[in-house]
Amino acid sequence: MIVPRPRAQAPRPIFQVVCLLAALWLAPLAHAQTPPRPNIVLIYMDDLGYGDTSAYGSTTIRTPNMDRIAREGVRFTSGYATSATCTPSRFSLLTGKYAWRQQGTGVLPGNASLIIDPARPTLPSLLQKAGYRTGIVGKWHLGLGGPAGPDWNSRITPGPNEIGFAYSFIMAATGDRVPTVYVENGRVVGLDPTDPIRVDYEKPVGDWPTGKANPELLTTQRPSHGHDQTIVNGVSRIGYMTGGKAALWRDQDMGDTFTRKAISYIEQHQREPFFLFFATHEPHVPRVPHERFAGTSGMGPRGDAILQADWSIGQVLETLDRLKLTDNTLVIFTSDNGPVVDDGYVDQAVEKLGAHRPAGPLRGGKYSRFEAGTRVPFVVRWPSRMKPGVSQALVSQVDLLASLAALTGQAVPSGEAPDSRNQLAALLGEDATGRDHVVEHAGALALREGRWKYIEPTRGPRMSVPTNTELANDPAPQLYDLERDLGETTNVAATHPEIVKAMADRLAAIRR
Repeated sequence: MIVPRPRAQAPRPIFQVVCLLAALWLAPLAHAQTPPRPNIVLIYMDDLGYGDTSAYGSTTIRTPNMDRIAREGVRFTSGYATSATCTPSRFSLLTGKYAWRQQGTGVLPGNASLIIDPARPTLPSLLQKAGYRTGIVGKWHLGLGGPAGPDWNSRITPGPNEIGFAYSFIMAATGDRVPTVYVENGRVVGLDPTDPIRVDYEKPVGDWPTGKANPELLTTQRPSHGHDQTIVNGVSRIGYMTGGKAALWRDQDMGDTFTRKAISYIEQHQREPFFLFFATHEPHVPRVPHERFAGTSGMGPRGDAILQADWSIGQVLETLDRLKLTDNTLVIFTSDNGPVVDDGYVDQAVEKLGAHRPAGPLRGGKYSRFEAGTRVPFVVRWPSRMKPGVSQALVSQVDLLASLAALTGQAVPSGEAPDSRNQLAALLGEDATGRDHVVEHAGALALREGRWKYIEPTRGPRMSVPTNTELANDPAPQLYDLERDLGETTNVAATHPEIVKAMADRLAAIRR
């Protein structure tokens, strides 16, 4: 006897097939609307000015790879570092706290101890908690080791690896400071244990020649002010050093070395979310680009160094293209402070500057509270999420911590990163306003609110004579209308006393 199949069950296989086909058809759309967590590459230049790239209007230098990021992303016209020098800007970016709130965060010597508390959350530690592989390649300059400073001849700790970076390949400070060696995951690269390193910033150690006593040994460039202590690779530096001969870098190879490490890091972690902090040394002094870039800019070593950095950035972008990571990689391109031309070496940067304006239309530069000290190139690109364009939103590097924490679903612990705000919408080009204010720091403070820029009164030199930089020091308050006077040429404090008082009061409250 054959029992007929109930009619109600007959459509089920067809229904299931239809649902399966619909799910398969909709899956790519759902994936496109909710992309996976992006990889994050933060490219942090050193002393690159607002006018130093063709993306920001320079007609005297061409930076096609920096321009590519700007063309494919959002270029901010009001993007700020927090300070007009490198150590405090880096501190603020990684901690979400203005460096002027903590003593000992000025420009550090090469043997300083770590100034970031490993117990505090940082940008890399929050991303690490979110499942990211975190790495830093390039300049560090935030100190290494405990209170006694680093022991260069053993495992150096604490350092980048203790504040959230799973991998680090760094220079301890800057190229013009000893020791002139690379440090990888806490150990000096290529160190011969029978030739230990000694470093001192107060008195000579060993018998290595110095620029002051042996200027005839300077083969690359001589100092213009300072920078006349231990000679390494034909360049005299700040500080005294001896030992570690097998580990010494060759300045001309630094760009290639950091670029190879950055590419290798991306290749190794291409199948998992990664964060790479690629901190180039260019165009910081000493400017000793590789031989293949020497003379290519027509503006001396400073221009050549910028072209070398542009090449390095191009190599990173090409790596993302080759590995098909471009669409879902968030690239942030910016600089730690504004430009300086003569920063301690006679390298033809002044003589060959020509019509080039490193600060563009801005006043001041590195070390200054005028706009060029902290308003810097600032570009964000994420092809699968963002539309290209130009934004006037007010954005600051201090907000990267809170913004990227929000992007990756991490909560900033209460009381930590006190100055960082979630400005993700502005950084992604979805909010045209951004912050309602930014604090600018160079010894003392300044405040920008919308069109107005207030510089608090300070005593001190108006000019840094060695670097030929206007510092914005003045015993009277200064107020500038940046909408009408971007170059800060006319102080209108006397005609707007109510604005001066309101902004002075707000700055005092922020400081408290």
